[in-house]
Amino acid sequence: MDVPAAANVLGTMGAVCWSIQLIPQIVINYRRHNTTGLQPTMMMLWAWAGVPLGVYNIAEKFNIALRIQPQVLTLLSLVTWIQCYYYERKWSGLRCLVMVVPVICIMSAIQAGLIIAVGHAKEKEMRWPSILMAAASATLLAAGVLRHYVDVYLYRTVRGISFIFVGIDALGDVFSLVSVIFQPRLDILVQNEPEASANHLRLEATCLLP
Repeated sequence: MDVPAAANVLGTMGAVCWSIQLIPQIVINYRRHNTTGLQPTMMMLWAWAGVPLGVYNIAEKFNIALRIQPQVLTLLSLVTWIQCYYYERKWSGLRCLVMVVPVICIMSAIQAGLIIAVGHAKEKEMRWPSILMAAASATLLAAGVLRHYVDVYLYRTVRGISFIFVGIDALGDVFSLVSVIFQPRLDILVQNEPEASANHLRLEATCLLP
């Protein structure tokens, strides 16, 4: 179905949901003063996933919302990640800053370098570097989700996850899935997106089970 306006609006709404999804989790961590059950490995993997995703979205010249979304995802994932050390390992605020600021700088430098490299590749009509960036991002996101599955299996319950976060994340999945229907054409990356989002929705359904 070729309705570019609908695809753009729905895709943007999905990007907005995925940009703000971690805010409720950050807030609930702050109010509880603990992050029990929240996996720092998951948050770090999501933070790194934003690096190749940002490269892909910028190199493909997507709209501004899709270019900003990976940067917000990385930043909020790092905030959530460092909360785990602040509340659970009792790190000082200064130690947290000393740890997280260099990570941000490294991620920014890597992304900037990759944007230039992938841009040069596109000028030479080389498609595989862009595909590699998208695949790397999807792999890191999936690895983060699987890490939470391990915790659910070990403890037979869902611990530490904000259900508001889960709901907003699921809404982003739905908007993105529907936006694919209105695309004028589907490439291999877009064709794989529904399955990836469906797998994510299954995890979120697991989180809502008693």
